[in-house]
Amino acid sequence: MAQQALPERGARLGRPMGAAAARRTVHGVVLLLPGGEPSGTRRPSRLSVAAVLPLARRLVRAGRDEGLTAHVVHYRCRGWNGAAADAAADAGWAVEEAVRRYGDVPVCLAGHGMGGRAALRAAGHPAVSSVVALAPWLPAPDEVLEPEPVKQLVGRQVLIAHGTNDERTDPELSYRLAERAKKANRDVCRFEVHTDGHGLHQHRSEVQALAMDFLLGSLFHSGYSRPVADALAAPPPLGLRMPLAAGFGANLRH
Repeated sequence: MAQQALPERGARLGRPMGAAAARRTVHGVVLLLPGGEPSGTRRPSRLSVAAVLPLARRLVRAGRDEGLTAHVVHYRCRGWNGAAADAAADAGWAVEEAVRRYGDVPVCLAGHGMGGRAALRAAGHPAVSSVVALAPWLPAPDEVLEPEPVKQLVGRQVLIAHGTNDERTDPELSYRLAERAKKANRDVCRFEVHTDGHGLHQHRSEVQALAMDFLLGSLFHSGYSRPVADALAAPPPLGLRMPLAAGFGANLRH
């Protein structure tokens, strides 16, 4: 007897954190998109999922009074896989699933590494109001036939943060993407985390505070801190090479 084919593994949302977990009304959703690899069909690494959990926890604590819910997105596989852009497709599915569960609420896509690229690529969904891309992995121009798209970012609030000593993903490539995106959408800013590497561990507290400030301001219109507001308002290159100050977030209102 012929063996029956196993069903294809689908993407899924991790357990809800924040308002939904507490059975309170959800007014905004942040979807955390972990890092991954350029190619690969194996299951995603548990370490990549674990790496975004501290940020998710900090965001839902900050957004407790606003009704924020967070989910970590579990991809079908660990690779981007060329034109298939599997992580971006899974991010798009995750937004649809958030809308199905919570209705007409704003969504922020927040990703690291490959997840940063997925967040930027999947931002065209109507429910997405903002994007946080941390150390996004982007292809060099000579590695792809067409440049990474930016038109889907129009109408979204976009934050990119990148360590200047990142040896895994080139910070100059995120600057070039931000520069192209800024021409189509003025609501784009980029912060440089000086001396930090790909994991952004050296200034983790500041990076998390930056993401928190940006997310609350973009999802709930609570206003931005002065550095974020200045970065959004400044023309290139100033607003796209904004240094993330040591101690950022220590005196924020959130």
